[in-house]
Amino acid sequence: MADDHYQTLGVPRTASADEIRKAYRELARKYHPDLHPDDDAAKEKFKRVQTAFDVLNDPGKREMYDRYGSAFEGAQGAGGRRAGRGPFAGGGFPGGEGGGFNTGEIDLESLFGGGFADLFGGQGAAPGGGGGSKSRSRRRATQTTGDDLKSALVIPFKLAIEGGKSDLRVDRGGGAETISVTIPQGIADGAKMRLRGQGMPGAGGGPAGDLLLEVKVDPHPLYRRDGDTLTVPLPVSLSEALSGAKVDLPTPWGTISLRVPPLTSSGRRLRAAGMGVRRADGTRGDLIAEVQVMLPEGADAAAVERLREAAAGAEPAGGSGPRSRLQW
Repeated sequence: MADDHYQTLGVPRTASADEIRKAYRELARKYHPDLHPDDDAAKEKFKRVQTAFDVLNDPGKREMYDRYGSAFEGAQGAGGRRAGRGPFAGGGFPGGEGGGFNTGEIDLESLFGGGFADLFGGQGAAPGGGGGSKSRSRRRATQTTGDDLKSALVIPFKLAIEGGKSDLRVDRGGGAETISVTIPQGIADGAKMRLRGQGMPGAGGGPAGDLLLEVKVDPHPLYRRDGDTLTVPLPVSLSEALSGAKVDLPTPWGTISLRVPPLTSSGRRLRAAGMGVRRADGTRGDLIAEVQVMLPEGADAAAVERLREAAAGAEPAGGSGPRSRLQW
């Protein structure tokens, strides 16, 4: 039984020309041989879709098909041809000379409004066989995404904590170029960044690749980082350690006043909450100040002797020494 062309395209017999074209476009996308090179069933389905469209897209052929159905293909000499009307005028029906139905050439570039190759992502030529039509034989260049580039970006410790901009020289094969990289606040050493479209250019008008960066953070001479916690040594004088004091401490977020309790020994850790690494999501680490008691430098011998005597007098008689807890 011959195929029902309307059923093949999935449209009613009252479908308009625009509806027929729309149905054909959708089925062409689905079954085009270039998209299914090893699928014989898809190729056969596409062939049926193409045949149905060849008939229903031509007003004269559609009129004859609606009148005679599939029998119109064998109507040559049976009175079905009218001189000067329809696609058969002067051309003959199938079954005559040439033994087949002449569908003619279909300009799919015009049919789809500018480039049938675009319909299939630049993969192939217009359907309809291997005829000599220029529009069908013309293929657009395949679009290819450019290669990704890899690079390392070394930034200062301060920039990693605070965030900001850093310049980077990139060589894409056609000469070096300087680009500006946005550094997010709180980025860690060894972090990876992807800059979209900053890689090698694509081919055939395709998109550029990406630039993959590995971030290296230079160490700070004083501040150290452990996760989101910053640690810094805090020198205090002997008198400040004995009597207690408020001392200024620089942080990434401004200078703060930190209280040193009386009788503070070296190594004591003082915490400044929320003054460590801050991230864009609102999380905040702490800043730890490690006290270092500094003995006076340049004092005369008499002053040093008085300090020694005072220190000895402050030690409890018969008490345990500062190293009494040391053991292996």
